[in-house]
Formats: sequence, structure tokens, C-alpha cells
Amino acid sequence: MKANYHTHTYRCHHAWGSEWEYVEKAIEAGIEIFGFADHTPYIFPEGYRSKSRMLPEKLPHYIETIDRLRGIYGDRIELLCGLETEYYPKLFDQYLEMLRQNPGVQYLILSQHYYDNEYETRAHMRTPTEEEAPLAKYADQLIAGMETERFLYVGHPDVRLFLGDPAIYKKQMRRICRAANKHGLPLEINMLGYRAGSHYPNPLFWEVAGEENCTAVIGIDAHKPADVHLKEESEIRKMVKKYGLKLVEELPLKQDFLK
Repeated sequence: MKANYHTHTYRCHHAWGSEWEYVEKAIEAGIEIFGFADHTPYIFPEGYRSKSRMLPEKLPHYIETIDRLRGIYGDRIELLCGLETEYYPKLFDQYLEMLRQNPGVQYLILSQHYYDNEYETRAHMRTPTEEEAPLAKYADQLIAGMETERFLYVGHPDVRLFLGDPAIYKKQMRRICRAANKHGLPLEINMLGYRAGSHYPNPLFWEVAGEENCTAVIGIDAHKPADVHLKEESEIRKMVKKYGLKLVEELPLKQDFLK
């Protein structure tokens, strides 16, 4: 595995370890490009403060820490500073302005964990449903995020937990796959879900992705330094081959994603 773009830090309140520990593990694993993409801060109205993402006041220190590590490890590994970001339509313009005021973020991963704008409904994508409407709503919001052209790739696109008719699931996921192709966005096969034995990576999703000739990228989604290993890589690559996916090993960064 040449590159990983999906690594968290303690600032999201559900990850552990120091940044240098992650970097040491990445070097040990032979990774050449290592991106941090912690759960992004958002400035929410009405006093709402998320307990599962970085707070806005922590963003400068996050950027500074990764930059400092480049000075220490730059001759051994390429370190990148990214953020894992939901598309929240009411808040997105303000969000982009916050990033412009804090230069140093190099890329965004589009990962939709909540519907709407989070503070309104708190409906999480891992809440099971058998109904098509919530599944379609997830697809709608993810596709709207893709259309902003701000993102490097789509994180765990199969995270929505659906227990209903497989035909309905495949219909809605096909919309996501076609939108990803339209906007040139790889879809992430998420190692965290695989490690945890979760409902994702979902074979039905990747079957559709293969039919649509989608491009895939592997993301470790590390929440502790011990996650930065490649024990599952061979199994993930078997899945890539099984579904005929195009796997990209390294992604060019979008230089103008904040303009």
C-alpha cells in the first residue's frame, strides 16, 4: 500500500495516540504517503457542539502539528494534512471560509455520517432502516456533496446500514456510483469496517461499483496507531479483483479545491 489518506487524531474525541506514533507505524508498514484526515470541525448554530469531531478552535494546532512532523520525518515519508468532511448544505459556505482562514489543509474526504446538517436531526448513517426514503436521502446528500467539486474522494460510501430489499439498495447505490464517475471521484474501501467486522465494506455495493466501472481507493481509517498495519490489505485486494474494480494507489491533490 503506497498511500493512505484516512487517519484520525485524538481531537475527534474517539481516537487515541499521538501523531508521531501514527507516522512511525506508517513508516514501519512501508507506506510512502500518509495523510491525516480527522473529523472536520464545523461551526454550528444554536450552541450545538459535536462530541465526535474536532472543535473549530483546535484546527490551527492540527495543521501546525502535521507541518512540524514534516520537518522531522520529511526525508522518510510524505505527510499530508486533510479533513474528513460531511456535506452540510446550510453550513458549507461558512465551512469553506473557515478553511481559507486556516491555510494548510490539502484535501477533503467526503464522508456522510449524518443527514441534513447534523444539529437538526442527529440521524446517523449506521441507524438501520428497511425503508427506501432514508436510503435515497443519503444518496441525495452524498451526490450533492460530490457536485461541489471540493473533494478528493468519497469515504466509506457503503456506510448506510440498509436491511431492506437488495434491489432497492442496489438502485440507490448505483446513483452514487454513477455520480462518482461523473465527478471523477474514487470510492473508498474502508479498512476500519473490515477490521471491525461491520456491515461495510458491503459486497452488494461493490458489486454495483464494479458493474459501473468505478475507481476505488483503500483507506485505513485509523483511530489508533495500532490500526496502521496492512494485515487486511490482501483480503481487500481480493475483493477489488472479484468485483473488477479499478484501484488507484496514489491520488493527485486538487490544488484549487478551496477557490
